[in-house]
Amino acid sequence: MGKQVVKEIKVQVTGGQATPAPPVGTALGPHGVNIGQFVKAFNDQTRDMMGVTIPVVITVYNDRSFDFILKSPPAAVLLKKAAGIAKGSGNPLKQKVGTVTSGQLLEIAKTKFEDMNSGSLEQAVKVIAGTARSMGLEVAD
Repeated sequence: MGKQVVKEIKVQVTGGQATPAPPVGTALGPHGVNIGQFVKAFNDQTRDMMGVTIPVVITVYNDRSFDFILKSPPAAVLLKKAAGIAKGSGNPLKQKVGTVTSGQLLEIAKTKFEDMNSGSLEQAVKVIAGTARSMGLEVAD
């Protein structure tokens, strides 16, 4: 009898800076996973993405072992980095907080493409542009 999946846990952790504290500890603790082992493996894999929020899907098995898959950072995090802003606008229709170029949108779409449900890169760019507008960013051509 092989390993059976007990639970799939999704958390967002800062790259290279995972600690046993929440959200990691509270997500993994109830399932008996070795939290220190996860933190070490995650930090080793994300050392080059220091400070960027990274979604992780952790698969926990019946023998308390685990696997994890790193996803691409959320579009909002990438857009804030591209525009050089700390946070989005509280009122995106009236108050614009920055500008992103169509070239930056294309780069973000390429980064996110495999985690998106878009059929083409052009469609992915439109989705990212919509996210940018809803954050109060202007899209310049």
